[in-house]
Amino acid sequence: MVLVVDDDIAVRTSLGMLFRKAGHIVETAADPNEALQFIRSGEVHAAILDMNYSLETSGEEGLELLQKIKILQPELPVILLTGWGSIELAVKGMRLGAFSFITKPWDNNSLVSTVMAAVALNSCTEGKVPSSRTELGKQFNFSHIVGEADGLVKVLQTISRIAATDVPVLITGESGTGKELVAEALHCNSARQAGPFVRVNLGGISSSLFESEMFGHRKGAFTDAFSDRVGRFELAQGGTIFLDEIGDLDPTCQVKLLRVLQEKTYEVLGDSKPKQANVRIVCATNRNLKQMVEKGLFREDLFYRINVISVEVPPLRERAADIPLLARFFASQLVLNQQMPAVTITAEAGKWLKELPFPGNIRELKNLVERVVLVTGRPLLDVVDFQEQYSGAPIGDNVNPLNSPGILTIDQMEKLMIERALKSFNGNVAKVARSLGLSRGALYRRMDKYSIPYESEG
Repeated sequence: MVLVVDDDIAVRTSLGMLFRKAGHIVETAADPNEALQFIRSGEVHAAILDMNYSLETSGEEGLELLQKIKILQPELPVILLTGWGSIELAVKGMRLGAFSFITKPWDNNSLVSTVMAAVALNSCTEGKVPSSRTELGKQFNFSHIVGEADGLVKVLQTISRIAATDVPVLITGESGTGKELVAEALHCNSARQAGPFVRVNLGGISSSLFESEMFGHRKGAFTDAFSDRVGRFELAQGGTIFLDEIGDLDPTCQVKLLRVLQEKTYEVLGDSKPKQANVRIVCATNRNLKQMVEKGLFREDLFYRINVISVEVPPLRERAADIPLLARFFASQLVLNQQMPAVTITAEAGKWLKELPFPGNIRELKNLVERVVLVTGRPLLDVVDFQEQYSGAPIGDNVNPLNSPGILTIDQMEKLMIERALKSFNGNVAKVARSLGLSRGALYRRMDKYSIPYESEG
């Protein structure tokens, strides 16, 4: 059941018709007391709340009702309706546990999709999703995701629940865990699967080129604009746009992206006519966006916009049982692509690989397997073959990795340099930043990325 709570009978009637047409059972309430009676019945699967029920327009009545609902049914998803576009009020509601917020006038498709996602993720629907990897594979296209570990199966279950909706999704996890594969699986199992899947690495786009890259430009829009350019949002029309490294987006670009999420429109540079953004937005990051919000490095309103649904991809160390499966998969893919003779990895080699730390996660495992296959050229790969090529041993303080290429990845090297600089300067962030040639903000971002602790400077 979907519960619509609004003091305006026109809104209640309109939303009631909308959700009944979408196949939901709908009840409506004109005030908080009536709404709470429905909530206490235990039959509500999602609630849509107006923020005001009197002449006062502070939104406090809506927030108070939200808090009461969360006491009665903590897991019930609640979508807030803000009639006068107060993002600050909506963010307050998100802090109190709201599932999402929609501004009036609402977009019907967006609202229905948000409620679909809320109902799909509600605990009462849990039994409707297959619990095993085998059953999930029969119903959904997860052919490019290898593994059977519990943590991975939970990710696939979440994808299966929300793929059919259009709500924004934030995929989190360490570098190399396969966040892009999860984004692709969302796209391939959605109603947009026939449309394009456009990947954008936001970390590789400078702030000065952001609008041109993302929204496109017209010839003559600025110096050096010698021809029209199609932006990434236009390329993704009817499909999914995957915004990787969302945590690297600077504040100016964050505002521009927020507008697209809020208004579902964008403007091509040099063209004043707004274009509809008919795309699903999926973002990914290996950084802690909540901490970045607290430090003022990431907009809170944008965080709640992209984080309607959150999917955390587990690191490889938490799914060690999948390592032999992944190793054999990477070997078979390489053999197929390079038209090489078949390769077999022994069970002993699989056990040995399971004991390795793999800080670079799946990406590091893939690189190791491909290196072993190409260098040895043997059809049967045993423990000794992997031992000869493995370069992930811990680095001692007396070892200079610069003298031994291949021992560390670039990310591992950067983390090591920051940790050693912090030790040398007794944790003085300003001195560490200067010694490494970084701004303080850039150093904080890298410390967040590598989970290096530091004390707040107040």
